[in-house]
Amino acid sequence: MSRLTASTVRPFALLGAALLMAGCVAAPDREATRPEIADRGTTLEGGESPSRPGAPLMPSAFFPGEAKTLTAWRCTPAQDLVTAAPDGELRLWSAHGAYRLRPAVVATGARYQKDDLSFWKKGDEAVVESATGRLDCTLDLTRDVLTREERPGIMFHARGNEPGWVVKLSSDRPEVTMLLDYGARELTLPYRVTTLDNGEARMILASGRADTPFELRLEARACFDGMSGRPFPARVTLTIDGEQLRGCGQGIAP
Repeated sequence: MSRLTASTVRPFALLGAALLMAGCVAAPDREATRPEIADRGTTLEGGESPSRPGAPLMPSAFFPGEAKTLTAWRCTPAQDLVTAAPDGELRLWSAHGAYRLRPAVVATGARYQKDDLSFWKKGDEAVVESATGRLDCTLDLTRDVLTREERPGIMFHARGNEPGWVVKLSSDRPEVTMLLDYGARELTLPYRVTTLDNGEARMILASGRADTPFELRLEARACFDGMSGRPFPARVTLTIDGEQLRGCGQGIAP
């Protein structure tokens, strides 16, 4: 489950009105939401082309780019942010969306900026500023990103707790594997894309089989594992069997 509770959402809502996360999270960066291209051109054994379609495009805001780690930040007023720092930019996720900032010249630390939004990191502390507000942030924890070496053939991995569940989207076809009820039940199903909103970095998938309906909603937002606190760049909601399961996920680039 996400760690963003009512106590964290309210301050973000206030900042959304006062600063729209201070411009600190102004309107989401459209550049950050260009679709990633999933793996294509997979061939069957013997060189025969596959008859089924390839995996769909996904918003790039689901991905940490070439960054090796994702970092969780706890900020005042009460905010939760996630960052990744691939070469030449900073990717930032808040409760409202995803943003990409470029390096700026600074005497100490590392500073990134996009219009009025800036992120200035000095050691384990950071200041997030815009024309209308400021957040003072402290590094909470950092984790290694998920990779294709660890999860071959997977372009998006998600998980949640209570009950424990895992969702894996195949990188070469529109197929999802679900491990439900703490892994006691496994389903592998085709899916179809019902919504792909690059501007909002949002994607909704539905079952490709009438006898096993489900909906999988993916949104590029700061997300934290409910048990470990580990940071992720996407919030995930799985609705199946009349139950709604919430968790976190990450796109996994080739």
